[in-house]
Amino acid sequence: MTVTTSNEVYFDPYDVGINTDPYPTFARLREEAPLYYNEQHDFYAVSRFADVNKGLVDFETFSSARGAILELIKADIEIPSGALIFEDPPIHGIHRKLLSRMFTPRKVNALEPKIREFCAQSLDPLVDGGSFDFITDFGAVMPMRVISALLGIPEGDQEKIRDHGNAQLRTEEGKPMSAAQDGLVTGEIFEAYIDWRADNPSDDIMTELLNVEFVDEHGLTRKLTREEILIYINVVAGAGNETTTRLIGWAAKVLAEHPQQRRELAANPELIPQAIEELLRFEPPAPHVARYVTRDVSIHGQTVPEGSVMMMLIGAAVRDHRQFPPDGDVFDIHREARQHLAFSVGTHYCLGSALARLEGRIALEEILKRFPEWEVDLDRAKLSPTSTVRGWDSMPAVVR
Repeated sequence: MTVTTSNEVYFDPYDVGINTDPYPTFARLREEAPLYYNEQHDFYAVSRFADVNKGLVDFETFSSARGAILELIKADIEIPSGALIFEDPPIHGIHRKLLSRMFTPRKVNALEPKIREFCAQSLDPLVDGGSFDFITDFGAVMPMRVISALLGIPEGDQEKIRDHGNAQLRTEEGKPMSAAQDGLVTGEIFEAYIDWRADNPSDDIMTELLNVEFVDEHGLTRKLTREEILIYINVVAGAGNETTTRLIGWAAKVLAEHPQQRRELAANPELIPQAIEELLRFEPPAPHVARYVTRDVSIHGQTVPEGSVMMMLIGAAVRDHRQFPPDGDVFDIHREARQHLAFSVGTHYCLGSALARLEGRIALEEILKRFPEWEVDLDRAKLSPTSTVRGWDSMPAVVR
């Protein structure tokens, strides 16, 4: 079945040219093909805010249980217990509840002094240097230190753990992620740490996971298995590093392209929280997620058959003028606050969203204190080669 013809709009998540600037394609999809079918890769896609929002909420029709990445769903591999981003209720709710107690508002807010300290340690040596890389010198460092402190990763091992998580998401440019990446949701790299924590408990997530008791989906009260703990830690470590790093990279680029709004933020830091929301809307770190279709469903007059893969194009939805009038393609820190989907919605709403927002706010405050003016060098900037998240591996800038 083909919903669009070859001479109409074309979307391919592996296309390097499209990924460099997907928004013209997303705009055409919203207007010309609100239900899109890609015959080559055999997936459907929705792009309007209302459709994406509805699909993300409806886990019974659009399931995460086979994965949330096109390649994983197509590979039809068994998803191990504890990979809560690849689960549906009720088991998802059980596993999510365990982690949610480790990301309470009180615990997250208590991190502010430490986050600010990590920012200062990265940024202060860069003052008077005239230039630095927003990613390699800062954006890939501060979030790594924060999530490692929460987990209990020793400082000397933090870069190794970060790079391991990044490597799981990286692909060869223009190609799908290999279905053979069995380490995608496992966490063998953390085995030595949980063994150490079993004998040397501390105030961190690893220790909590080792000791927590819960009632599982079979009604049994038990502790987490070793495999489940490793998967939990792998998921938290990867998500904790990736999202905030991408947010900082986009802040560098977008605010360089909108210098007047950047100057407003430097003059009035109280505007920064709403600027973070607009940055997340304007350049969401995860531009799409995939779902397995569990039943025939009608969308825009077409039947999407059971067994299909549906891509929810978050990057298209967050610029839909129907949700963000008059023009979702305009960056505006004064935009009226409305729901965006950068952290998803419904049962899979990002557990770490409050932490990402806190890190983003503090990062921007500390950057603007030291560097109220900057220009980025896009000729030397490097976009991440991945089909799952979209952001920068390098974003060099001249500062003053």
